[in-house]
Amino acid sequence: MDLILAEKPSVAKNIADALEIKAKKDGYYEGDAYLITWAFGHLLELYDAKDYDPKFARWQESYFPFIPTQFKYKVKSTYNKPDTGAKKQLATISRLARRHDVRRIISACDYDREGQLIGDSIISNLRADKPVFRMLLNEWTKQEVLRGLKHARPNSELITLRDAGVSRQWADWAIGINLTSVATLKYQPGRGSVLNIGRVLLPTLKIIYDRDKEIAAFTPERYYKLVALFQTAGGATYEGVYTCKKQTAFSEKQGLEQVASLLPGKLARAVHVERNEKKEYPPVLFNLSQLQGHITNKYKGWTADKVLKIAQSLYEKKLITYPRTSSMALEESLVKKTAAVLKAISKGLPYEKDIRFTTSKRIFNNAKVESHSAIIPTYMLPKRLNTEEAIVYNAVKNRFLMQFMPPAEFLETTIHTKLEEGVAEGFFVSKGREKRADGWHQVEQVNGKETFLPNVEEGERVKALSGKTSDHMTTPPKPHTEKTLLHIMETCGRKLDKDDAEQLMKGYAIGTAATRADTIKKLKDIGYIHASGKALHCTETGAKLVEQFPVQRLFDLAFTGRLEKQLFDIEKGRLDKQSFLQSIFAFIETAVQEIKADETGKIESMAKTKKRQVTETLGKCPLCEKSVIETNKAFGCSGWKSGCPFVIWKNDKYLARFKKKPTKTMVKSLLKHGFVNVKGLKSKNGKTFSATLRYQQQGNYFSWVLEFPKRGDGQ
Repeated sequence: MDLILAEKPSVAKNIADALEIKAKKDGYYEGDAYLITWAFGHLLELYDAKDYDPKFARWQESYFPFIPTQFKYKVKSTYNKPDTGAKKQLATISRLARRHDVRRIISACDYDREGQLIGDSIISNLRADKPVFRMLLNEWTKQEVLRGLKHARPNSELITLRDAGVSRQWADWAIGINLTSVATLKYQPGRGSVLNIGRVLLPTLKIIYDRDKEIAAFTPERYYKLVALFQTAGGATYEGVYTCKKQTAFSEKQGLEQVASLLPGKLARAVHVERNEKKEYPPVLFNLSQLQGHITNKYKGWTADKVLKIAQSLYEKKLITYPRTSSMALEESLVKKTAAVLKAISKGLPYEKDIRFTTSKRIFNNAKVESHSAIIPTYMLPKRLNTEEAIVYNAVKNRFLMQFMPPAEFLETTIHTKLEEGVAEGFFVSKGREKRADGWHQVEQVNGKETFLPNVEEGERVKALSGKTSDHMTTPPKPHTEKTLLHIMETCGRKLDKDDAEQLMKGYAIGTAATRADTIKKLKDIGYIHASGKALHCTETGAKLVEQFPVQRLFDLAFTGRLEKQLFDIEKGRLDKQSFLQSIFAFIETAVQEIKADETGKIESMAKTKKRQVTETLGKCPLCEKSVIETNKAFGCSGWKSGCPFVIWKNDKYLARFKKKPTKTMVKSLLKHGFVNVKGLKSKNGKTFSATLRYQQQGNYFSWVLEFPKRGDGQ
């Protein structure tokens, strides 16, 4: 019997389905050869500072820097109390691991730094004397689960991946605890709000700050252009832009107007005509940052965080491969499987005849893959997708299909036209672009702007009909969007070709593919940046932090990029964990002293400038009888800070199965009567029905119970 540990319940179910195990017990599945249990992400977390010493319950500058001599773990907490669900699940995993019929433990957590850390921290806590193996999967289809089990590797072979995860976790804890605490005491004494400091937060903030400063410092300048209209002997016309010494924009208008006045009726000659057949190849496969950038740029109201959540859901539904990848190519070993996927998803498409499977290095290239291949669909076709899922899935599917379509073809024409007399310097440049073949443009109906030029031959005489000067103003740089910010974080500010995937594999970056969305979201949540439409800007708090905070290395992209590169090198076995941590702890010691010695003023927190909102009481909490109120994300007990866990999430997954969301009216009825009658629920086959819903307590938590009226009860 093998015990398989999955990262979350939905993944455990995928494994159980692949192994055709139906028997679900309390916290696990059981079959003839396998037990399958799960975590809820991190079941264990690092001690808080006050767990090491109660004095840290109240911060004082003299307590810092503080680096534990030994980092310790505890059960994940909720509202400063051990999470009862996590505690119960850990006990279940421990009991299963100690069963006499269990011969080995297999970690099936995500194959990345964080997944390795989640699995290893739980398994280490078990202290079960059983061999540990590792499943390394890129998708949760039945074929891949069976293959992954067959080729499970000893977990000891992944020790460097674990060391990278531990190093990241300990370093971020130490930076956060020390610098956040001292900065808050220094710059916001007595305000009751925290000034968050982090190794990824601050350089990301600085990127936005720098762009805001560029925009503020920009001074618009006027410039001028001259466009001439020419006519061929056959009566066709075309325009040309005046160009002199490689310039098309000029600071003086007078000279251009003189040239314009000479044009009407003048003879000219096409002194240079160049025609080139151009092929335009599709953009490469998506990694996570590219997928997030594509969707947030194309659709209103989308954030990188939202794209990741939906992509993760599609991954768990077996529809796409692992989304948290930085690769934009596929492993060469996936050729056969990819051909099968292409055949499955291209069937019946209007352009199916144009699809041709190829093993091009642009698609299959081990040198461009790091841990996980690019995001592609699986062979499983979706039966039902909601609108948001369809947007993400179709983006992945279409980008995949494009790789196996012919290139789009264009005829590009350049004509240099020069007056035969009157203008000694300069000539007029005309550029044309005509599409000759749609190719991969058919997948998403790409319609680029075409410019048609008449068939002018080199040396042919034409006549100038007119000339017109136009006024223009230079424009400032555009504010950063999530797309542009993600690109700079991914490349660590380096100018790389958009297809230069190998350079992205070197390890220099701000954060990882898995964490960048959360970093942007956190910057918004803590009031350092705000969004205006798609544009991102610094708040006053964020700007003051950049300008006043003395530890300037934390704003330096190169410094943060080197730290991420060192974590990458630990993962690859090129750097040891201890060397990295010693350098981090030495940096913290110096940084704390820099903050303590700083004499600049306070930094106002956005959290303190917001006006208090009057909240409506919806009823009494069934656990503690305090008021239940509405927030942006949930209906919950106002005593949550005291540890009360009563909450009804607005994106409740159980209700979502019936295409319903909880409303204020529903919550009021539940709290008053203990039940609510709900109309408009939808079954799996799309039929609408009504039912009674109860939100019943199970320990410290609640779950929904669906009831139907009995026949003959008059309802």
